[in-house]
Amino acid sequence: MLAHRLKQARLRAGLSQEKLGKLAGIDPMSASARMNQYERGKHSPDYQLMCRVAEILNMPVSWFYTADDEQARLQEIFYHLDANTRRPLLTQAEALIAANPPSNNPASAATSQPSSAD
Repeated sequence: MLAHRLKQARLRAGLSQEKLGKLAGIDPMSASARMNQYERGKHSPDYQLMCRVAEILNMPVSWFYTADDEQARLQEIFYHLDANTRRPLLTQAEALIAANPPSNNPASAATSQPSSAD
């Protein structure tokens, strides 16, 4: 997941692998090759590097690690909202979860989730 999201965010930002690597503090001689390996999933960057990359790409670091696309999209939206806009959104989300509490049974929670094929 990280590899796919890393490439997606980099392309959206209009940066080359080399430029992103250099901005993130990777040695200029290996910046392009290392970013390429991360995007192909051959190697995984450490969390500190991903924190720097996330800041450069203006994305929440958690977004890169989130497997579910809808959850990732919610993280991205929330991250880009200012504090005054976040508060009412959180209030509304809390009201929704209070009205529709999650099941305590992990098995039933898994079966109540819509499948990605829907």
